[in-house]
Amino acid sequence: MGATRGCQLLMALAALLVVLRGCAGQDVDGGGADSPEAAAGPTAPMEEKERAALYAAIESFVGKGWNGSGLYPDPCGWSPIQGVSCDLFNGLWYPTAISIGPVLDNSLQCAPDARFSPQLFDLRRLRTLSFYSCFPASNPTAIPTASWEKLSGSLETLEFRTNPGLTGAIPTSLGRLSALQSLVLVDNNLTGAIPAELGDLLKLRRLVASGNNWLSGPIPATLGNDHRHDELLILDLSKNLLIGSLPSSLGGLRGLLKMDLSDNLLHGSIPPELGELNNLTLLDLRNNSLTGGVPPFVQSMASLQDLLLSNNPLGGSLPSSGWENMSSNLATLDLSNVGLSGAIPESMAALTGLRFMALDHNHLTGPVPSGLARMPRIAAMYLNGNNLTGALAFEAAFYERMGRRFASWDNPGLCYDVAAVDAAHAPAGVVVCKDLQEPARDGGEDEQERRKPEASSSLVASSACGLSDANAGGLWWPLLVVSSTVASTLLGSVLL
Repeated sequence: MGATRGCQLLMALAALLVVLRGCAGQDVDGGGADSPEAAAGPTAPMEEKERAALYAAIESFVGKGWNGSGLYPDPCGWSPIQGVSCDLFNGLWYPTAISIGPVLDNSLQCAPDARFSPQLFDLRRLRTLSFYSCFPASNPTAIPTASWEKLSGSLETLEFRTNPGLTGAIPTSLGRLSALQSLVLVDNNLTGAIPAELGDLLKLRRLVASGNNWLSGPIPATLGNDHRHDELLILDLSKNLLIGSLPSSLGGLRGLLKMDLSDNLLHGSIPPELGELNNLTLLDLRNNSLTGGVPPFVQSMASLQDLLLSNNPLGGSLPSSGWENMSSNLATLDLSNVGLSGAIPESMAALTGLRFMALDHNHLTGPVPSGLARMPRIAAMYLNGNNLTGALAFEAAFYERMGRRFASWDNPGLCYDVAAVDAAHAPAGVVVCKDLQEPARDGGEDEQERRKPEASSSLVASSACGLSDANAGGLWWPLLVVSSTVASTLLGSVLL
């Protein structure tokens, strides 16, 4: 009797499980927790005018065929837009970042007729606004001059990268973005002067306006605003048409890590106030028309990792002492084609952290200090195109290690000791010492002259911009041996 009752109870439980499972199946088929409707859930709380402004702003860039409300009915919730980020404020969601450009396969990309919409400035919580490869040359577009004040309390990052069609001037109204920390204007076609109003951006930590081809006029002295103190870390105005002298006020940027003003039309001497930049790791002033010699104050800049002054008519001579102050950090020293005369001082051997030395195409005279070969980290040394004389006193192991990264050709009075160095590792383009007194052999150039490479000094520096941003660690390595023209192109990509 008890066994029969137990069996009946088990059968009843089994039947109940079947019923429950059937109910669960009906719930799934009828819009239960796993259905699309349930997955969507309620939309994130968001002001309708904020949602509409977001749709309108994006549509103006990606084209009228873009149906934001249909494709992304909940842009801050279950249907996010690639390149759009949102944050919660007082229980409501707001778009805080918009990035447009072909970064990922599903990124928002600009239409051929992309334009700026007034609704863009109605996004009151916008912190980051970025455009990459958005405006082609076929669609000339200017940065809006009005309405930036609407974003003055929120916008922290504004970037325009690789937009050949971005033309016109940098609006002075950008100086009203009081919260701005990063302004990047790279590889566009902007024209005119750099607005002095940018000096009003007291929270700015990065100012990059490189590769715009037609930016002209002087560097505003206001960029060295006394009230900024230690805020600005990166200043890159390279590859433009800037003229005039370097403002001494730039020496007030005490927190600066990277200064790149290369490839412009700057002239005058390098102001001694720059010696106050005690945190600077990169000073790149190549390819300008600067004069006044190599400033001695650079030797007191202990944090400097890359000193790049090549292709300026600086003149003068190398400081005879003080190099030991830069011994541990200086990794790159590029003083090629700057009109140097006089001797290479023995004290330069104290640069124990140096990896790249370029003193080529100057008017240097006298012997080559033997201590240069004992610098422990040296990986490339260019002394070619000078008037150096005497016997190279380097050991064979130095030539074996350096190979073509050591250049000393085009120094008519320079020679090497064949007893110390075999012909296989002899410095290219340098004669055996006894040949200085012997007449030339029949048959024209000797073997060393035929081996003379055509390339000159070139480098990729150890810590610059930026693109990536400069910091205390070395970033630009290894060194490459290419022509000076190619090297300038490689180095200009900075950064940033």
